[in-house]
Amino acid sequence: MSLGAHLVELRKRLFISAAAIVVGLVAGWFLSAWVWDVLRVPILQLEDKGRDAIIAYGDITGAFNTKMQIALFVAILIASPVWLYQIWAFVAPGLTKREKLYGVAFLGAAVPLFLGGAFAGWIVMPNIVRLMASFQPKEDAFYLDARSYLDFATKLLLVVGVGFVMPVFLVMLNFIGVLRGASILKSWRIALLVIILFAGIATPAADLVSMFLLAAPIIVLYFAAAGISILHDKRVDKRRAKEFADYDLATTDSEDVA
Repeated sequence: MSLGAHLVELRKRLFISAAAIVVGLVAGWFLSAWVWDVLRVPILQLEDKGRDAIIAYGDITGAFNTKMQIALFVAILIASPVWLYQIWAFVAPGLTKREKLYGVAFLGAAVPLFLGGAFAGWIVMPNIVRLMASFQPKEDAFYLDARSYLDFATKLLLVVGVGFVMPVFLVMLNFIGVLRGASILKSWRIALLVIILFAGIATPAADLVSMFLLAAPIIVLYFAAAGISILHDKRVDKRRAKEFADYDLATTDSEDVA
């Protein structure tokens, strides 16, 4: 394809992705009230414990902006299979048939893992809120700006969701021949350090329980990715050895005939 054809194809993929997000935005608008109720559960739990905790809106448009931000967040989640596929469809013409099949499997695993990671972030979020609130004297009110709290919640869910997808990305690199499974396993010490640092950044350093709850499943997924990659490498090596053996045998027979 020429550069102009690539740009036309990119515009097509971007338009489809934008259309999917717009449709998701409509659904997100109607779901925003329910999503907001779910996200502010940790604040309600503080109230149940006797703390004076409340979410406040700093200006007259704060409630509307918060609702729109939630709707956009929901739209991106709902449309994720579409825009992920469009990214893949833009790259796929330059790949082999086998690599395309690997890509489809990658997308099939990435979406539920991303959602699972977002759910894990939701599980640990109440612990983080309680920890942060514990530094405030009990006689003081715990007022939170709605926009700031929403930014905190959505970023936490998105970051943890991306962290859950990274092991699948390693398997993808292995399947297309970029990375060996032995290399993934050999780097486990560095991987553990990076995962722990990632969990520590995503959660407050003092909240060891939340950090462990985030790091543990990512570590399991990392070693699972290493195991899958090693098994795949063994099959590939066995197949290549057989192909080379057949080639050597064919070459020897040709020389004997000559």
